[in-house]
Amino acid sequence: MTALVGISRRRSLRTIGSEVLALLLSAFALAMASPGFMSERGLWLIAFVALIPLFAVIRNTSWKVVWAYGFLYGFVFYIFFAYWLKGFHALAILLIPIIKGGEMVLLFLALKAVDSFFRRFGWFFQAIIWVAYAYLAESWFAGIPYGNIAYAFYRFTPFVQIADITGIWGIIFLAVVPQTFLGRHVSDYLCGRPVRFVSYLRSNIVLIALWAVLMAATFIYGGVRMSEWRNKESDRIWDVVAVQHNHDSWQGGYTTYLHNFNNLRRLSLEALAATDPDIVIWSETAFVPSVAWHTKYSVEGSGYERTAAMVDEFVSFASNLGVPLVTGNPEGVIKDPSLPPILEDGSTNRTDYNTVILFDDGEIKETYRKQHLVPFTEYFPYEKELPWLYNLLLANDYNWWEQGDVPVVFEADGVHFSTPICFEDTFADISAGFVRNGADVIVNMTNDNWSKRVSAELQHAAMASFRSIETRKSMIRGTNSGITCLITPEGTIHDEMAPFEMGWKLYHVPVYTHESNPDTFFVNHTNLFAHVAVYASEAILAIGAVMRIIEKLRSRSK
Repeated sequence: MTALVGISRRRSLRTIGSEVLALLLSAFALAMASPGFMSERGLWLIAFVALIPLFAVIRNTSWKVVWAYGFLYGFVFYIFFAYWLKGFHALAILLIPIIKGGEMVLLFLALKAVDSFFRRFGWFFQAIIWVAYAYLAESWFAGIPYGNIAYAFYRFTPFVQIADITGIWGIIFLAVVPQTFLGRHVSDYLCGRPVRFVSYLRSNIVLIALWAVLMAATFIYGGVRMSEWRNKESDRIWDVVAVQHNHDSWQGGYTTYLHNFNNLRRLSLEALAATDPDIVIWSETAFVPSVAWHTKYSVEGSGYERTAAMVDEFVSFASNLGVPLVTGNPEGVIKDPSLPPILEDGSTNRTDYNTVILFDDGEIKETYRKQHLVPFTEYFPYEKELPWLYNLLLANDYNWWEQGDVPVVFEADGVHFSTPICFEDTFADISAGFVRNGADVIVNMTNDNWSKRVSAELQHAAMASFRSIETRKSMIRGTNSGITCLITPEGTIHDEMAPFEMGWKLYHVPVYTHESNPDTFFVNHTNLFAHVAVYASEAILAIGAVMRIIEKLRSRSK
């Protein structure tokens, strides 16, 4: 029988071609499930079937090529999914898919090993392996959560409410299990090993029943929690004006900074003339000259007088605004304490943090330094180990920030809030850490303007919505160009401002304090289910390898 994705005893170019085609279709389908160039909001239903061809191919292909298939799948998927990276840098659209392809080499090898070791229940263990991969793929230096299958379900709210218990990890498991199960059956059928589906189902009835019970419980829990949160009274309403100034991220220099400040100032004053907010927020690095640096150190005669004058204007404006102002603003600090701020050659003796400041009563009340920097563009810790890559990145105009390590909680008008910067809201542990430290609202400050794609901004907002579910806290997103919005604790995105347009909006943010809304299981046990999956995967692979060795030794002794 000719197999669509299978392997016969004598592999041919046709067999390999059909396997490659199946993987390409799977990668394309999985990318379509999320916001992208095919569907602005994503087609989440596809995420329940997109991986079936992948598992079919892995089951029936050979060890000689499975690793190459892993690289191919990861590379192609991220080309489709993150096509907007070309708007950031030509190097990024190659670097990220290559990295993710490398990760999937290991994933495909592990999935193949489990399928080989466990002839009956390997499909179930493969789902656990996938969860472990999803966690490890975002946990190392170059790890990013973008492309995680769980985030495709951001609009399927009844299904994702369990995130306040399991995080996204339980969602991944439930979505992947039926695909590993069906992938095995499809591959056997197409490769001349047909088994009646009813018989196949009966032979795995215990695990399938367990999955069905978990799915039913998930939807019941989801319905109850959604109803509860949509009818829950907040402790107070926090009126927030978010200003979206739609600045081109690639433009810099004094003239651009002054232009942006004038727009931010004008829009803020318009908002205050029409509304009565409790606070005003600007986006990540909205105001660029460092307020901390220029208010602390004299730059007279150094050539930095114009930026110092702009900071003076900012201080005067913010001092007379009448409400607190939160803005992204680089924090310059002395690099070498033994030297003056301005060196003899006119350069500054300074290092910078990507920060958010709370300005009130004429001064910076508190500063948050970004804890998770963007790999390759904001930091690269391997200068000595990989000097060629370090120098290549510098040659492509990438600059390094210093890294913060404190989950700062701001307080304004009695509201406690924290401000994950940029893609920090895509990492569950960061938002959970803020909430454990006392935050009652999450205020994400981001700038996705560089992507030039609404789909990229929606992918980011989709991931952010899970942070509200996990912590059961409201999130207000203050962005440069989108997606500026309110996200309520059941993960629903409200009142999006038009992307890539200048403007402002008043948001009535429901505040739920720790007293009336205790920390969720996920906040108290962050990523527990991911850790369990990692340890379980290690045990599964180790036990399977030992079983295979014992099996071979017994066969030789006969």
